[in-house]
Amino acid sequence: MSGRSNSEAVRAAYRAFAERDVEGLLATLHPDVDWVHPDGMDTYGLGGTKKGHAGVKEFLAHVPTVLGGMRLEPLEFIESGDRIVVFGIRQVTSLTGHTETLQFVHSWTMRDGRATAMEDIFDTVLFHRLIES
Repeated sequence: MSGRSNSEAVRAAYRAFAERDVEGLLATLHPDVDWVHPDGMDTYGLGGTKKGHAGVKEFLAHVPTVLGGMRLEPLEFIESGDRIVVFGIRQVTSLTGHTETLQFVHSWTMRDGRATAMEDIFDTVLFHRLIES
């Protein structure tokens, strides 16, 4: 990641996610990254902190057992030092094919052009309703 700014790395992470390029996504993450989702998603195996590349891979492999699909659309990037906050929307599809647009905030902590933490912040009640629809 050397030579890549924090902002460029985060944008690359979203591109890799959109392209379902797991290795490309992992290249933007520190090997010991904390991949954090609301504890309220524990019911579906999606809550809490996943550690390192192995934890992120495990999380990403589990998502299709709970959701039919997801597309992220980052809308606004705010950068301050080693922190980048992204406001956006995601199109989330349940296993039954019902799709909703949900807002998110992602808080990225960066070091040397790689994410050491990514926290996904969203309304878990709306997410539960979608999963159960």
